[in-house]
Amino acid sequence: MIPRYSRPEMTAIWEPKSKFQIWFEIEAHACDALAELGVIPKSAAKTIWEKGGFDPARIDEIEAVTKHDVIAFLTHLAEIIGNDEARFVHQGMTSSDVLDTTLNVQLVRAADLLLADMDRVLAALKARAIEHKDTVRIGRSHGIHAEPTTMGLTFARFYAEMDRGRDRLIAARKDIATGAISGAVGTFANIDPAVEDHVCAKMGLTPEPISTQVIPRDRHAMFFATLGVIASSMENIATEIRHMQRTEVLEAEEYFSPGQKGSSAMPHKRNPILTENLTGLARMVRAYALPAMENVALWHERDISHSSVERMIGPDSTVTLDFALARLTNVVDKLLIYPEGMQANLD
Repeated sequence: MIPRYSRPEMTAIWEPKSKFQIWFEIEAHACDALAELGVIPKSAAKTIWEKGGFDPARIDEIEAVTKHDVIAFLTHLAEIIGNDEARFVHQGMTSSDVLDTTLNVQLVRAADLLLADMDRVLAALKARAIEHKDTVRIGRSHGIHAEPTTMGLTFARFYAEMDRGRDRLIAARKDIATGAISGAVGTFANIDPAVEDHVCAKMGLTPEPISTQVIPRDRHAMFFATLGVIASSMENIATEIRHMQRTEVLEAEEYFSPGQKGSSAMPHKRNPILTENLTGLARMVRAYALPAMENVALWHERDISHSSVERMIGPDSTVTLDFALARLTNVVDKLLIYPEGMQANLD
């Protein structure tokens, strides 16, 4: 996740401040549920909401000593709200309850942004398909002239492919939208399932039907695999545009802004740099799918071999795809299309 390929709304989901805010909300909602069950005083739950806050820098300071991020967070929270009330926070819970539920909240929010991105891609593709439904061009198989088709049909097939991708992302979003507040090794031995129901409802999730100490990672594997398929469809479109922009084809080309240069040695060149960039970004998003699949096999009720992986692929895959889909929309919207070039190739 580098600034060059990042957009602020998606990046914000993964910032420490956002993560710690979700951690706090999960802990505070759990306290509300525990108070309703009579496990902790209602006054304590109220105070936690009223006084609760955090300083990410201070949490980092504490973690440098504790070597445990959730303990560092809870220690800092106690500094702010006081030990009398803080002793009720996290009661009956384990770190994975907070971490896994938070990750899924972040992935759901990221999916919502990606779905909006895909809607804009689809709108751009649909507009160009209708615009050029009667623009005849030569069809190609194996890269060789075959039979006539239309530019509209080219855009229409890309629209259909991305629409399937959107459906897959909706399914993946539903699959990932689960939370777990089930305690050590997931047995609910020290916390009532009603707490999980309450927290999940407040965080926009459904309770994980059967959890161990972690939420099963097959859900995450499917989510990241879906992003990889969408990226592949994006590359499919980019590859076609790159071919059309070749000098000897020249049926379409990316928009070049005033003053834009194509090469330090040959500045007159109009290179398909945006679609080449999309091809590269697609490779990265696909690459994140494999480690997500390797995360599925964890030892017994849990280990943390998946943790370091997800700290990288969660932000990197969603931020990269968000940027790429926005870039693809811009490319399609502004694509220069040359019917006379298509006619020349037909002739």
